[in-house]
Amino acid sequence: METLTINKMKFVVIKQKEFDKIQLTAAQKTQPVKKLSLSAGRKHALKLILK
Repeated sequence: METLTINKMKFVVIKQKEFDKIQLTAAQKTQPVKKLSLSAGRKHALKLILK
């Protein structure tokens, strides 16, 4: 891992494999999408259609 300084800003250079691993762990920490039941989904769809 190397540090570069360009215009008084620091940047870090890492290997692609390490970056992919970090990106995967960050993506897994996102909240999953809430699934609706069939009846609740229909109600939500009708509200969106009426908008």
